[in-house]
Amino acid sequence: MKNWEKILEKVSDYKWRIPKTYKEGMNVDGVVFATEDLIKEIIEEGEALEQVANVATLPGIVKASIAMPDIHWGYGFAIGGVAAFDPENGGIISPGGVGYDINCGVRIIKTNLTEKDMERYKVKLADKLFDYVPSGVGARSKFKFSDKELERITEEGLKYIKKIGYAWDNDYEYIEEFGSMEGADFSKVSQLARDRGREQLGTLGSGNHFLEVQIVDEIYDEEIAKKLGLFKGQVVIMIHCGSRGFGHQIASDYIKEFDKVLNKYGIKLVDRQLSCAPFNSKEGQNYYKAMVCAANFAWSNRQLITYQVRKAFSEILNKSAESLEMNILYDVAHNIAKLEEFNGKKLIVHRKGATRALPKGHKLLPPKYKEVGQPVLIPGDMGTYSYVLIGMPKSIEESFGSSCHGAGRVLSRSKAKKIVQKSSLLKKLSEKGIVVRAESDATLLEEAPEAYKDVSKVVNAVELAGISKKVSKHRPIIVVKG
Repeated sequence: MKNWEKILEKVSDYKWRIPKTYKEGMNVDGVVFATEDLIKEIIEEGEALEQVANVATLPGIVKASIAMPDIHWGYGFAIGGVAAFDPENGGIISPGGVGYDINCGVRIIKTNLTEKDMERYKVKLADKLFDYVPSGVGARSKFKFSDKELERITEEGLKYIKKIGYAWDNDYEYIEEFGSMEGADFSKVSQLARDRGREQLGTLGSGNHFLEVQIVDEIYDEEIAKKLGLFKGQVVIMIHCGSRGFGHQIASDYIKEFDKVLNKYGIKLVDRQLSCAPFNSKEGQNYYKAMVCAANFAWSNRQLITYQVRKAFSEILNKSAESLEMNILYDVAHNIAKLEEFNGKKLIVHRKGATRALPKGHKLLPPKYKEVGQPVLIPGDMGTYSYVLIGMPKSIEESFGSSCHGAGRVLSRSKAKKIVQKSSLLKKLSEKGIVVRAESDATLLEEAPEAYKDVSKVVNAVELAGISKKVSKHRPIIVVKG
């Protein structure tokens, strides 16, 4: 086991450096944002830090290979990683830097309800949500789309979803890329990916994906919370899911494709899982166009779930979703690669288990949030809390406008299943007033609170680093899982 205590250089109480002299071939330093407490946990795992160093060896990387405080081991790139590459200087694009679940992300829907309003309806609402939003590994959609409709969904995103009646007029204003990222080309998506995705739109999937009804438990900044439409005691809904089998197949297809062309472009890898191609190459562009299709698929997926959530609330409370003011607070991607401009240069920024965190005034913000900054949505685990943060100016200089994305695992799924007892877990959640509906016991045990870092420590670390700022803290009262 490597002595990371000696390798890591402390820059400040919340920032650590892996010097580029650590490993042959590193083009830039590794940078980890973490407090003293969290860095000990990260060191204990070790593998994620090695992955941060490995990413620093990739062609065209700019500034640093960056890790957030929720970092843990992933495929090629660590989860919780950020890396930017310069396309004009051999910069690459890597499916491992995006992840298999392309545009896995989070959406929050607001309501004008309070916790008291939920007392009579909580169990019935949990059942209705579980019925209306299919979950689990092989979950099939309640919506049916043809191949032609799938093409329009993946190339147009929310624009098409709105045309067919599943979105409100202003929903797109509160979604990253307005729910319709440019550059998609359905012809770059394999038939297998199409077949896997067609029946999965409007489904949660499994693993760490969930649908939660939450209560705004604490407000840290009243002024910003008010501008976001949040208040203490408010009922909100958090949706966490991605592009399902569609995105997974695209990642698998292009990893195989990139493996074949490494020699063609003279790319030598320290880890085969870092498979990549120059962004400006034919292969790199093909992957990017397919990845954008998956990103639009994921935003459409969360939109169809939103449609079902609004329907469920309306039916159980016998009020229209409009009268319940079920507007979207925001929707952010956690796994994506995007062309973004920094210091006048366009870079392909990979965020894998990381959230864009733009400060107020940024040109990419929706008009409604220009004076506030971008909401950063941070899910915790099902037994504790989730957070809303806001992007801060320092994020641009420190992390390519990025922040953390969640709690981050400390136990593997297999280990969690061995040490967590279902009866004990359900009892603990019930004592906290949390109603749980899950498709499988295995997922429930894998996602137990013990499997995750303390999300409050992660959030405090990015706030100390000055890259995002706490606005509100939410606790779950209903949890729906795969």
